[in-house]
Amino acid sequence: MPTPQATTVNLNEEEQPGLDQLVRRHNVGQPIALRARVILAAGQGKTNSAIAAALAVSIHLVQRWRNRWATAQTISYDDLSIEDRLQDAPRPGAPLKITADQRCQIEALACEKPEQSGRPISQWTAREIADELLKRQIVESISGRHAARLLKEADLKPHLNRYWLTPAYEADFEAKVAAINGIYAQAPELTNQGQHIESVDEMTGVQALERKHPDRPLSPGKVELREFEYKRHGTLSFTCNFDVARGQLVACTASQTRTEKDYVEHIQRRVESDPLATQWKFVNDTLNTHMSASLVRYVAQASGLAIDLGVKGKSGILKSKASRAAFLSDPAHKITFYYTPKHASWMNQIEIWFSILVRKVLKRGNFTTVDDLKRKVLAFIEYYNRTMAKPFKWTYQGKPLKA
Repeated sequence: MPTPQATTVNLNEEEQPGLDQLVRRHNVGQPIALRARVILAAGQGKTNSAIAAALAVSIHLVQRWRNRWATAQTISYDDLSIEDRLQDAPRPGAPLKITADQRCQIEALACEKPEQSGRPISQWTAREIADELLKRQIVESISGRHAARLLKEADLKPHLNRYWLTPAYEADFEAKVAAINGIYAQAPELTNQGQHIESVDEMTGVQALERKHPDRPLSPGKVELREFEYKRHGTLSFTCNFDVARGQLVACTASQTRTEKDYVEHIQRRVESDPLATQWKFVNDTLNTHMSASLVRYVAQASGLAIDLGVKGKSGILKSKASRAAFLSDPAHKITFYYTPKHASWMNQIEIWFSILVRKVLKRGNFTTVDDLKRKVLAFIEYYNRTMAKPFKWTYQGKPLKA
């Protein structure tokens, strides 16, 4: 009996690359990838028997999908993707057992806290949801896998969560943002006038970690291997100043502690490094050490102010954190501090540089002592200033981001 002639398959300029992409995709189901290979081979004019032999499948399978594809080409499938056209045909199946009302109750349960059902757990699993559905008699029977499929269809993922931060309202938020944006924009001009515009902050608790065994270097086809175990050699805090106009790290203090005294001494050393500067403007966050009584006294002295500062916690400028911050923010002084709004320390440009330090040095570094950690960080600063330094392109204008 003569073999029936194979159905002709002609692939257009959209179908050919679409099928090729399906074959290469790692996350596509194997049945879909196999069917795509069948159609690609058919499009090359190969016979059913040749395709079946090459793909180790039956001639019947090749013939079925070849005929189905050729039939589909005669129908408009504008709403279907290439992958959709390779899916199994709809089957009648068993009658629907989960009603629309039951689905709503299942989804509502997944959105509840487990503790509302008397369960001492923090998040649902599909098995526990199925158990609770039976307990509440929402359904007569359901498995954990069936519950998981229903949740997936509803795009509910009770096993996942993400952190978010409730915005802290400040009456002067816009004013603070405008002041910092303004000082960043004016930094080149003010620097030419002999002023220093610098972003300053601390990176605390930086660990000196030494791997117990050497890394294994990368090789073709293999990434670098890193030893899990390590030795702790203590921690350091780094207080650094970033010159906004020049894009350089201009000061860095490494210390065992991060106290009021440490910060004042750091600022004092920085100011004394350039006696000819007409003014210093520092952008920092609202940490208590950044608006301390000691800092107020130093700024008053450096600005030549012979005034009564009051008593800390009782009266005058030193009375409260707010009164001290107001004094330190006064632009009439030789040294002025600009404070980022609460939960907005990302407005401080030094934070960008700290992220560079983490990626380039700390994340994969190996430090035998805290002195070794300090030496490598300071060496990177010299390297950064020599090869990488440039002003950051500051684009934030304080306007709400559009969704």
